[in-house]
Amino acid sequence: MSTIHWTENHTHQSARWHSVNAAPVPRRTVVADDRMKADDAYRQACEGTALLWQGDFHNARQLLQAMSRRIDRRPPRSSTSPSENFHLHRRSSSHRASVLGKLLVLLDDDHTLTLRRAPDVRQACREAYGPSKGPMAVALRELLGVVGAHQWRLKGIDVPALGTRIHPHYGVFAPVRGEYVDLVAHTSLPSAMRHSPATSTAFDLGTGTGVLAAVLAHRGIERVVATDINPRALACAKENTHRLALTDRIEVSGPGLFPEGRADLIVCNPPWLPARPTSPIEQGVYDPDSTMLHSFLAGLSAHLRPGGQGWLILSDLAERLGLRTRQQLLDAIQAARLRVVDKIDTKPRHPRSKDATDPLHTARSAETTSLWRLITTP
Repeated sequence: MSTIHWTENHTHQSARWHSVNAAPVPRRTVVADDRMKADDAYRQACEGTALLWQGDFHNARQLLQAMSRRIDRRPPRSSTSPSENFHLHRRSSSHRASVLGKLLVLLDDDHTLTLRRAPDVRQACREAYGPSKGPMAVALRELLGVVGAHQWRLKGIDVPALGTRIHPHYGVFAPVRGEYVDLVAHTSLPSAMRHSPATSTAFDLGTGTGVLAAVLAHRGIERVVATDINPRALACAKENTHRLALTDRIEVSGPGLFPEGRADLIVCNPPWLPARPTSPIEQGVYDPDSTMLHSFLAGLSAHLRPGGQGWLILSDLAERLGLRTRQQLLDAIQAARLRVVDKIDTKPRHPRSKDATDPLHTARSAETTSLWRLITTP
């Protein structure tokens, strides 16, 4: 168990250190309060000193924003190479997370935050961290993310394809990009399934919140098996399946990628970018060496019924960023003894695709998301 140490009123104090991003224990920790100036806080954070906040909660949030503005004063480096721009952007994001992650708060027993004007964060922390194991120090930035995730879980995210809301859990990728959901909702089913969807089986691999499994069930498929390697995602998918009264049609299975048996339709929406995630939520975006993509392709033939199809939902953002070529994708499909019979494309609708200040705007604005229909070859 990692521990931070500091001195308060000439007394040595310590607390358990917790970071969902596996950030290292701060080398030095000092107490900070409402008298702390933003310039001093920023300088010390850049030097690696953590600031354990004991002042007003709202003042802590304002200090965090002030530190963020100081980071923004130094414009990030840029390059004419899309791949180098991506890596520079990732490096800049890592620096930001490191500096802002130095402003800490102490959670007491039962995840209570005792700062002045602090909200009740106990339920949000229980959902993200599990039962309390005693006092622990966390980054304020992380705690704000935990609270935000709790609000999303309560309110849910509207999914027009379902006519209802999906409720994401902390650390599970939320279906905020509707284009990939709409592709699964509106692409015609394989011919064998169109005639008898009530006797068909579909797999949803990497289900996350369970949204695509719910869409498939909503389309009349009688049996859907949803899998994931992330225990948080499995719990989230089970809860959403229960909320939607689909427990008789959706089976949540895992942890793992492929379930046992074969299906008429196997759907997979893997992380789109071949890079290393730095936080649990990034596991829905970044897939080192395209491991999940290749695992899906390699196992597809062995799990499809005769006449069945695999649906690969994938953005070409990695190609536009120079992280993967189209030929590499086609070669991987061919190596798995699969054939492309159709490709349905859609353009992004999310706000970042129109944000000209985004460092990756050129690639995002041209991005295309596709549903690749795959069948096995003899």
